[in-house]
Amino acid sequence: MSWKTYNQRIVRYPEFGFSIDLSLMDLSDSDYDMLSPKIDKAFADMAALESGAIANPDEQRMVGHYWLRNPSIAPTPEIQREITEPLESLKAFAEQVHTGVVVPPGGGTFERVLLIGIGGSALGPQLVSEALGQNAKLPLFFLDNTDPAGIDHTLGKLASLGLATTLVLVISKSGGTPETRNGMMETKAAYDAAGLDFGKHTVAITGTGSKLDQFADAHGFIARFPMEDWVGGRTSVLSTVGLVPAALQGIQIDELLSGAAAMDAETRRADVSTNASMQLAIAWYCVGNGKGEKDMVVLPYKDSLVLFSKYLQQLVMESLGKEKDLDGNTVHQGIAVYGNKGSTDQHAYIQQLRDGLNNFFATFIEVRQGRSGPSIEVEPGNTSADFLQGFLRGTRKALYESGRKSITISIPEVTPFQLGSLIALFERAVSFYASLVHINAYHQPGVEAGKKAAGVFLNLLNQVRGHLTADAKTAAEMAYETDSDPEDAYHCLVHLANNGEVQMALGDKPEDDTFQL
Repeated sequence: MSWKTYNQRIVRYPEFGFSIDLSLMDLSDSDYDMLSPKIDKAFADMAALESGAIANPDEQRMVGHYWLRNPSIAPTPEIQREITEPLESLKAFAEQVHTGVVVPPGGGTFERVLLIGIGGSALGPQLVSEALGQNAKLPLFFLDNTDPAGIDHTLGKLASLGLATTLVLVISKSGGTPETRNGMMETKAAYDAAGLDFGKHTVAITGTGSKLDQFADAHGFIARFPMEDWVGGRTSVLSTVGLVPAALQGIQIDELLSGAAAMDAETRRADVSTNASMQLAIAWYCVGNGKGEKDMVVLPYKDSLVLFSKYLQQLVMESLGKEKDLDGNTVHQGIAVYGNKGSTDQHAYIQQLRDGLNNFFATFIEVRQGRSGPSIEVEPGNTSADFLQGFLRGTRKALYESGRKSITISIPEVTPFQLGSLIALFERAVSFYASLVHINAYHQPGVEAGKKAAGVFLNLLNQVRGHLTADAKTAAEMAYETDSDPEDAYHCLVHLANNGEVQMALGDKPEDDTFQL
């Protein structure tokens, strides 16, 4: 570490109090020189993407999440309207809910929101809610999995608070995502059982003409907001997906968009030395030898940003974790992301980070203001904020002394503007890095493969159900009858047994277990 290196490897945007310090990544001028052709191409690729080129060749789609915070750069007037008109509509809708114009059919006002979604349709809103929704006008609850126990817990909590005054948001671009569909149907059943009209309590955020759009129309949903095919789930937090729930909470969504637009303006410039997103992408490339050989540990030193590492996990890993490059070569790219919050990690996995495998680099998120208002001294001369800063600086230094590299990103406080800027910073870094390693950051074939495999299992499960009798059968016998693999048949049978559909008798080994109605 040196003062000279610190001054050379820091990028600052004084207009909104942002800085990124890469002085502990040990980047050399030769690293930048070596990557110069790739960097030039990444800038060109980004310019083409923002101008409306097909950036997702597998699906022949444009990628337009950057237009959401600056519609004037969208490639056509039609797309500009697809951004501005829903934005005005959702603001008006939120205001109508807050002022009692839009109300539950049984009277009163809506007092809370249940959001049903998965992946980016839940993670983005969860991040925004956790970071900014402490004093929400309408608190947010989530169904973001198809776990029945989790569904029962959340719906039970809402039932005690009042389903009649709970507004439901269902978010799915296609309307066919099983987890979201399941959550919606479970919630509808709860409303039906309570004698409530589910549609009169519900809003859909979905693609025009989708299965969910059709369901919403048939069931008389209160409102529908569009999701465009040029916005991917993991980059949808500044679209209707994130803005509708944020507006309902009373969060300043214009400031969220302004923060993202301000970061975009800085990182759109083709100047490596002042481009924080490109600097991030270069650091990721160099620390992992262009192959993702080091994991990224994200450590926000602020409770309200506890979900930021989880949010980045999807953004980075779903975007960059690819088997093939754009030429069809097998490359197995990706960067693993995990993290918690500081200084919690002083008492969790910092021990391994410093003394264990050197298979990572850290990304510290510093929030300079400890609290708004006066602080007490928790010991003579020091406040809680002093300790938090001390743990951040001390951990950073201790890691580097042990050969562990790190990046430190600093913002003045957690506000809608600053959160928007952080989101935009990493979105563009992901796009740049994808270009540097020549992959498609905007599709997810691995996710689709998992969905198809789940469908195969569900089909077999129903076949197994149809072959169950009062006579005891082993997994091998069931596999013979259903023309399936014995292990697959066994897992179907065990699932049915544990959910009360069949009786199971244990043998010495799984092959000896029997199942019967």
